[in-house]
Amino acid sequence: MKVEEIENIELEYLSLKDYKELKEAMVTSYLNVHNAAWTEKEIDRLIKKFPEGQVVIKINGKLAGCALSIIVDYAKFENRHTYRKITGNYTFNTHTDEGNVLYGIDVFIVPGGRMPNYHKYAKELTPKQYIEKVRHKEIEDPVLNFQISNDFHPSKVMKGYLEGDKDSNDFAILMEWDNIYYQKPTDEITTAKTIVRLGLIQWQMRPYKDIDELLQQAEYFIDSVSGYRSDFALFPEFFNAPLMAGNNHMSTPDAIRELAKHTEVLVQKFSEFSITYNINIIAGSMPEVIDGKLYNVGYLCRRDGSTERYEKLHVTPDEAKVWGMQGGTKLQAFDTDCGKIGVLICYDVEFPELPRLLAEEGVDILFVPFLTDTQNGYSRVRNCAQARAIENECYVAIAGSVGNLPNVQNMDIQFAQSMVFTPCDFSFPTNGIKAEATPNTEMILIANVDISLLRELNQFGAVRNLRDRRKDIFELRKK
Repeated sequence: MKVEEIENIELEYLSLKDYKELKEAMVTSYLNVHNAAWTEKEIDRLIKKFPEGQVVIKINGKLAGCALSIIVDYAKFENRHTYRKITGNYTFNTHTDEGNVLYGIDVFIVPGGRMPNYHKYAKELTPKQYIEKVRHKEIEDPVLNFQISNDFHPSKVMKGYLEGDKDSNDFAILMEWDNIYYQKPTDEITTAKTIVRLGLIQWQMRPYKDIDELLQQAEYFIDSVSGYRSDFALFPEFFNAPLMAGNNHMSTPDAIRELAKHTEVLVQKFSEFSITYNINIIAGSMPEVIDGKLYNVGYLCRRDGSTERYEKLHVTPDEAKVWGMQGGTKLQAFDTDCGKIGVLICYDVEFPELPRLLAEEGVDILFVPFLTDTQNGYSRVRNCAQARAIENECYVAIAGSVGNLPNVQNMDIQFAQSMVFTPCDFSFPTNGIKAEATPNTEMILIANVDISLLRELNQFGAVRNLRDRRKDIFELRKK
C-alpha cells in the first residue's frame, strides 16, 4: 500500500471478530513455521486473561499489525527459557496480574517475523554480529528494526526458542524495554518521593554579637523554608564568616582558625534543627581544623538526625594564599529520603569531572553552596553549575551570600543570585532555569523539582548525555 492511499490508522484492542484477519496475517508473517497461527480458541483464552495486553493496528479498516502480551513473574523463568515455557505450553497460564514483566509473546507487521532475515547471514555472522549490523542499519530486519527503534535493547541470544523457526535459524533475541517507573517491591517502610521541594537561603552578611545571635537568624530561615514544606534547606559557603569580626585584631589565618572553633557547635545545632523542623539541611560550609590543617567543609544534617561530612576539594588560590587552606580528598554521593544527592562547594563545580563522578553514583540533585565577591566570580560558578545540570541530567541548586562585612578581612563584599538549574529538554524550562532569586537581596527561594522527569530524559530525551558517552574511547574513574 502506498502512503497516499492511507486514509486512517487505528489502534484498537484485539477482539475475537478480528481472528480471521489475524490468522491470515500470521500465516503470511511466519511462512516457514509449521502451524504458525494461533487457534481461535487460544486467542479467545488470551483475550479473556488479559484483554488490555492485546492490540492491533488497522489501516483503512484492515488489520496491518498486532502485538500480543502477557504479564509474568519473571523470577520463575531463567533468561534462557523457551517460547513454550514462557507461554505455559501455549496455554497462557503463566499470566498473572501480580507479575513484574510485561512479556511480548508476539509482535508483527504484515509481513513480519522474529529475526526473519538471519537465515540469509547465518553462515557468515553470529547472532551477535547480526544484531550489531541491524543496529547500525547495515542489514534490514523488520522485527529487530522495529524493536530497537522503540528503545528495546537485546538482552540474550537464545537457541531453540521457537520450534521450527527456520527463518531465524532456530535463534531468538530476548529484547527488553526498561520501565523507568517500575519499582521492585520492598519490605522497607519508605515512600519514594518524585516531587522534591528545595529551599535556598540567600544569606545576608551582617554583624552578629555572638554565635547565639547567628543561630537565631539561621533558625529563622530554617523555620521559614520548613513552613513551605521544603525537603531541603541550602545555606551558602562560609555563612558563619560574620563571627570573625570579633577576631579582627588577629592575623587573617589566625582569625579563620578561631572561627573553626564554632564548627562543632554549629553542626550540633543544625542537626537539632533538622529534626525539629523536619527538613534536610545542607549547612553550607565552615572552616575545620584537623591535625593542624585547615579545611573548608560542610555537613548534611538529615531530618532523621544523622549527619554526613563533605569537603571542598579544590581551594582557590586566594584561600590557599591568605588562609593557608588545604583541599580535601573525599568525594561521595549521599542517600536521603528524597533520593541521592551530591554537594560541591563553590569552586569545585567548575571542575566537570566531579559532578560526572557523582552522576555515575546516581545523584539526582547537586547542591552548590558558594561565596563570591565579584560578579565575574559569581558568573563562573553560575555558568558552570548550569552546564553541570545539562551534562549530567540532574538538578543543580546554588545558594550564596549577599551584602558586605567591613570588619572582616578578606570578606569585604559579596555578590550572589541563588538559582535552581535543570536540564534543557521539552519537559523542562527552555532556558534551563527552574527558579532564580533577586540578585544581591536577602531572601529565600522555593522550587519544586520532579525526579521522574530525569528518568524520562535519560531514556527518551532529545539528546542523552549520559547514555551517549563514547566509553569506547574515554573513561572517567575515581582514584
